[in-house]
Amino acid sequence: MKRSRQKAKNRTNKEANKNEHSLSAYKVSDSVLYRKGGRNILNSLIIIGASGHGRVIADIASQVGYKMIRFLDDKDLSYCGKYKVIGKVKDFEKYLDSDFIIGIGNSRIREHFQEMITKANGKFTTLVHPKAVVAEDVLIGQGSVIMAGAVINTGTIIGEGVIINTCSSIDHDCKVMKYSHIAVGAHLSGTVFVGKNTWIGAGATVINNISIISNCIIGAGATVVSDINEEGTYIGLPAMKLVKQK
Repeated sequence: MKRSRQKAKNRTNKEANKNEHSLSAYKVSDSVLYRKGGRNILNSLIIIGASGHGRVIADIASQVGYKMIRFLDDKDLSYCGKYKVIGKVKDFEKYLDSDFIIGIGNSRIREHFQEMITKANGKFTTLVHPKAVVAEDVLIGQGSVIMAGAVINTGTIIGEGVIINTCSSIDHDCKVMKYSHIAVGAHLSGTVFVGKNTWIGAGATVINNISIISNCIIGAGATVVSDINEEGTYIGLPAMKLVKQK
């Protein structure tokens, strides 16, 4: 009897987590900009964050056709690579006729700036490297970037402000919610759910039919073999929650 109650409780918690982090909660379908073959005329691009990650984004933007690429950053910089840094982040309102994208890895900062600029009627682009492989029915939210060598298979939905990094793969029917990051060489098997602001570390693997709650870190090289229903950092094989020593 006790075991039956525990199974029922686990099932209820799993359903609650999936409802809390459901697609409708983040309105991914309302914010989709990129559908394969659906890009239109490219304006000038403003990248928030002059960093190595920002330079990678600038390279992708150049390859897909942006002719004028500039940066805003709160550090005192004149250039990021070959591209000009033309002001501080607070100056973004001067450039609302341009497209925007955030070149910052930290998901909380990325969320803050994207929400701030969106509220001021700024428009976010979605960048997909020409050497990424994206199935025809994949939907990708505004402000997301798909890097070289990434593979995204059929039926998958990517939320706003997501990073799908170099040579990572996302198999069929996955959902990756807002401002998450699938790091270099990480792999999601089929029908995986990744909650908002979650980081799947470099080389990590998530087996099929797994749900990961929002605000988690999956450490580099970890293997996730069961649902993750508590926020925190998970490492190892199988991935276990890291408990800080008091």
